[in-house]
Order: sequence, then C-alpha cells, then structure tokens
Amino acid sequence: MPALIEAFLDPASSTYSYVVYEADGGQCAIVDPVLDYDGAAGRTATTQADKIIAFVRAHRLQVQWLLETHAHADHLSAAPYLRRELGGKIAIGESISKVQDVFKTLFNLEPGFRVDGSQFDQLFAANESFMIGNLKATALHVPGHTPADMAYLIDGEQILVGDTLFMPDVGTARCDFPGGNANQLYASIHKLLAFPASVKLYVCHDYPPAGRQSQCQSTVGEQRQHNIHVHDGIDEAAFVEMRTRRDAGLGMPTLLLPAIQVNVRAGNLPPAEDNGVTYLKIPVNKL
Repeated sequence: MPALIEAFLDPASSTYSYVVYEADGGQCAIVDPVLDYDGAAGRTATTQADKIIAFVRAHRLQVQWLLETHAHADHLSAAPYLRRELGGKIAIGESISKVQDVFKTLFNLEPGFRVDGSQFDQLFAANESFMIGNLKATALHVPGHTPADMAYLIDGEQILVGDTLFMPDVGTARCDFPGGNANQLYASIHKLLAFPASVKLYVCHDYPPAGRQSQCQSTVGEQRQHNIHVHDGIDEAAFVEMRTRRDAGLGMPTLLLPAIQVNVRAGNLPPAEDNGVTYLKIPVNKL
C-alpha cells in the first residue's frame, strides 16, 4: 500500500506540515512542523504543533523522524517541542552547514555556535536512503532556494518537495536569499520532474490566487504541463531571467529574521543571557 500522508495547514504562514505513515499503530515521520510565533509580542505558542500531536496519538503512531526540508525563513520550527512530546530524530540535509556559516556571521551568533550541523540529530547526504517503519524514503538534495534544500521521496511514489515547486498556478520558490541560485533551482526542479508523471508532489506552501482554496498536492505530470514558471518548453535561461526579475521585486518574509536564527539551531531558541531571558537579534540595514 502507498504511504499515507496527512497535511496540516498553518494559515498564518501558508505552510503545510505533514505526517507520513504506513498504517495506524506504525512508525511515522513529521515534516516541516510549525511553531506559532507572534512577532509583535515576541511570544511562541504550540497551537499548530498540538494538532499534529493529537493526530499522532489518535492513530497510535510512533514518531521516528522529524524532517526539515530546509532552514525556513517564514516560520519557526516546532521540531524540538515535538521531539520532547513524541520522540523522533530531527533531520535535515548536510549542506545546512553552509547556511549556518552565512547566518552566524550575519547575526554575530555566540562564539560557541557550531556551523557543522551538530544541532540536528541526523544530517542526510544527497540520495541517502532511510526507513519510516517499512516505508523506504530517499533524501534528495534540491538546492536553489537555499543551498541545503531537501525533498523526501517516499516509496518511489510521492515526494515532499519543500520550497522548490509550488502549485502549478503559483510557480516556484524565490532564490534571492543568501546562497540561493536560480540556475540550481532550475536543475533541482527538473530532477523532480524527471520522475514518472503519476508521482504525487506535496508542497510546503500554497499562496492560491483569488477564487481557489489552498491545496497541497499535484503530480509531476500536472507540473510539467501547467506550472507557470517551469512547464515543458521553458528553458533554463528564460527561467533564470524570470526568477531574477521576480525576486528583485519581492519583500522579505515577515518572519525571516526570527525564523532563521531559530531554524539554523534545529528549532531551538538562542541560549538565555545572564538575566535568564532569551533574545532574538535584528540586524539593521543588512538585508
């Protein structure tokens, strides 16, 4: 039987999190979980993550993995909270070290902050296989949005694509963050679109046009026919020109500054200072 994939939408960040499992009572993976964050008040909450916890417990699942597709710029990760509540290993691609190196400098993080990915329980190499219970999974390196982006192929039939592709009528992810590269994103997308047309693709975000409800799943065939940025016939030069021009007009994500500081730490907050309070930094005139 194909893997079962349950989607959870965080409307505040338009983020989809997923629970991937074979059957009730078995092992599962949680992908890209969201920690609620009120930027005006500087307060976190676990409303979205608690919905995932309720689902996992209702289906008697054992959490094996907490998978991140990349260090997100639009939401804080709830992976540490879910690990405390449910268990599992927090995993990401091994190129996260490149992202950590950039942002340690930008945020002038504490000297003890390591840029080797050791904050995570598991670092996946490109094309590394692993198991979710009896389900075979493969970590696909798909850089472009960031250097460390991963997609997760489940049993050869379904792929959680992270921030590479969006729904066909929305297009593709931006490439103007540090380390982003439109040429790499084009190659990564075509790595995904080389799978059979029937393979299902699950996106990390949806920003639906007026009149359409939010959706999370398409197929390789639908993307090749209808994706407004990379359908069949769009060559690399045309894509890079479009992506570069489009990115130049985009504003920064609302939660980029707090999210990156947390997510390069595998979702953990910075260490408290000598007064017992944790702080997030705002670099001025640097982005």
